[in-house]
Amino acid sequence: MRFRRRHACLGLAAIAGAAITAATSAQAQTPYDGQWSVTIVTKSGNCEPTAQYPLTVNDGKITAPGADISGRVGPAGLVKVSFQGAFANGQLSGNAGSGKWNGASGGIPCSGNWQASRQ
Repeated sequence: MRFRRRHACLGLAAIAGAAITAATSAQAQTPYDGQWSVTIVTKSGNCEPTAQYPLTVNDGKITAPGADISGRVGPAGLVKVSFQGAFANGQLSGNAGSGKWNGASGGIPCSGNWQASRQ
């Protein structure tokens, strides 16, 4: 009897542990997950003077509707992104962030700053 009860308890503990792990994995988030609005300003070169983009951060991965973007936000808010041959890096803190970017338009280099705010 004691042997069965012990196995039953161990089995329940294993199931409970697996359920907690699955719930934690399904809810994995970073402090910067959510909807962001990013404004890009060109400081030098022939690129658009300003542009605004909606971005989503989900578990640290940056995506944009209909855009081929590759990027991440680290747990401390460090941002690294590439988008159509342009590269950006910077820092998020709380509900805002900023950084620098560089790219090209018609083969002519351009660069500037970006600012982000959580929506």
